[in-house]
Amino acid sequence: MSRFWIYSVWILPFFAIFDAARANYSEDQCSWRGSGLSQQQGSVEQISLHCSEGTLDWLYPTGALRLSLSPRLPSAAVGPGAGGGSGLVTACVKPSEEFHGAQLYLERDGVLELLVGDRLETSPPPRVRCFSRLPGEKVALFLQATPHQDISRRIASFRYELRGDWTAGLSLDSNRISSEDACRPCNNTEILMAVCTSDFVVRGNIRSVSEDDTLRAAVIRVSATRVFQQKYALFTGSGRLLTTRGEIRTLLQCGVKPGPGSFLFTGRVHFGEAWLGCAPRYKDFQQAYRAAKEAQQIPCELAVD
Repeated sequence: MSRFWIYSVWILPFFAIFDAARANYSEDQCSWRGSGLSQQQGSVEQISLHCSEGTLDWLYPTGALRLSLSPRLPSAAVGPGAGGGSGLVTACVKPSEEFHGAQLYLERDGVLELLVGDRLETSPPPRVRCFSRLPGEKVALFLQATPHQDISRRIASFRYELRGDWTAGLSLDSNRISSEDACRPCNNTEILMAVCTSDFVVRGNIRSVSEDDTLRAAVIRVSATRVFQQKYALFTGSGRLLTTRGEIRTLLQCGVKPGPGSFLFTGRVHFGEAWLGCAPRYKDFQQAYRAAKEAQQIPCELAVD
């Protein structure tokens, strides 16, 4: 694979020349922003980020970038219950809708796999792509600039997230997951653990279900009667009655339909959006919770009605 290209002469505005001199990490080393104009032709710049989420913005791509992700995940995220206790870490990248000028590869043990290709102006927005790595496995992201006569309007930008406790159902790359595994109901043990480890735990009713064609996901609109916990402002009140509402996404193939009854919704936040984990009927959760509490086998306390 050639890493040397010859470009035609182009004229860039002043701000482009200014950006060429800058290549900056965020203070917490979660994000990186830089310009290909500061790189030598054919060079590969090495970048290392150390957070569980962040961004990369590569302006006027030339040459290549090699990005190593070494997140400081909490021990609970890679311990028992995370990936079956195997220490499996799942990473997802979400390209910007205007991703241009480069191709993004997964580099695994020296072999490149294309994740995101360069886009035409009329191309649909690129999809979120996810992959997993085992402890000790060498994995990196490799961005290779594609030849263009005019690179002044091209930016290769994406967000990334890494977690040690995601399940297959949270991967948006549906080519790589089993819908049977992602959509099966949780057992009582999984439900009780989800209450302790989820980004949100909400009791509510399903108002409606629609399709998000871009994400190939079902959008569940929920009226929440009680928000037990949420790490982000996913369910908020509005109107005179301060009705608490929010949206939760899940895979289309799970076939979620609107219907009566109260549910306990749990799950994770994925690029700012709520994704469904376990969602038992609330009466079934109450029964499982009380039985586990009587047996002194409950993993954490919840103020159950």
